[in-house]
Amino acid sequence: MNPHHAEQRKAVRRSDRMKARQLRMTRQRKLILEELRKIKRHLSADEVYEVVRKQLPRISLGTVYRNLEVLSELGEIQKLEYGGAVKRFDWNPAQHYHIRCLECGRIDDAPIPPLAHMESRLQGITDYQIDGHHFEFVGLCPVCAEKSADYMVDKLKKIRLDADSR
Repeated sequence: MNPHHAEQRKAVRRSDRMKARQLRMTRQRKLILEELRKIKRHLSADEVYEVVRKQLPRISLGTVYRNLEVLSELGEIQKLEYGGAVKRFDWNPAQHYHIRCLECGRIDDAPIPPLAHMESRLQGITDYQIDGHHFEFVGLCPVCAEKSADYMVDKLKKIRLDADSR
């Protein structure tokens, strides 16, 4: 399957969904999208709400949630809801992978290109119509890894001190 055809199908479905729901780019929706793109981090809906509320003090958390869902459905942003406890929203709608810290929940973009050939290979050996895939890498971010190493060093020192005092 040609990856270009999959992108065309996604664009047609996005356009159809927008027409079917008679959606327009509201002021709130536009501001949410602008702020996500400006910040370039993977924010939760609550974090987006706090940022947007500075410019639109009367906006509700529910409005932010609904608009994030709509923007995600339209392919303007990505909704990240695999692995982490909190849904996060990615300003970059292009296919890419993420790395999530198991300790603090930080999410970063993985600096590797997507593996588009996997979709066409899977399409060829199953009856599924493959529209995409998601990979999430997990581990410890540099800050948490350093804290973890410091914790282990302190723990080993304590064990050694306890052993020496016996």
